[in-house]
Amino acid sequence: MSTAALFPVDREEPVPARPLPAFRVGEVLVHHAEERDIPAIVALNNMYAPDGLTLMRSEVFVTAHLQDYQVVRAPDGSILGQVALDEYTPSLVEIVSLAVAPDQQGHGLGQCLITAAEHLARERGHHEVFAISLAEALFLRMGFMLTSIEIYPEKIARYRTISRSELSIGRKFCFTKKLR
Repeated sequence: MSTAALFPVDREEPVPARPLPAFRVGEVLVHHAEERDIPAIVALNNMYAPDGLTLMRSEVFVTAHLQDYQVVRAPDGSILGQVALDEYTPSLVEIVSLAVAPDQQGHGLGQCLITAAEHLARERGHHEVFAISLAEALFLRMGFMLTSIEIYPEKIARYRTISRSELSIGRKFCFTKKLR
């Protein structure tokens, strides 16, 4: 009798994931987030939540969506900026959790992160990306078009599950971009 018959295997052990390569945007390397980044991602994201610039994120949320986060790291490994994708349909994705450390703003990291998010969206086969943000000049500079949140009933439905107050986006703008 073979050892396989004596010791049946219910499932195969998962193959260890290889780290994904960094994506270069100009001189900036954008990395796929790793488990070690989770506390820093949560802290940077939630720094902007009280002002309504981001939605609060927990470590549980970031862990569950870690494959959707990309980060820019300092030489010491600290997170300088981050962005994530939130999928709605196979063709539609939202840019979320875009945040740059206060002392790093104005150096083009936001543009690099948006470019990296678009790159990841294309790799995953999405044809359209949208964002809800106050950064009107940034998104328009990046080739996005100003639109209405009303064209994204999926987003409205998701806001309703989070908080009705999120539906009144007030000063925030909705931007869209078709990916080629």
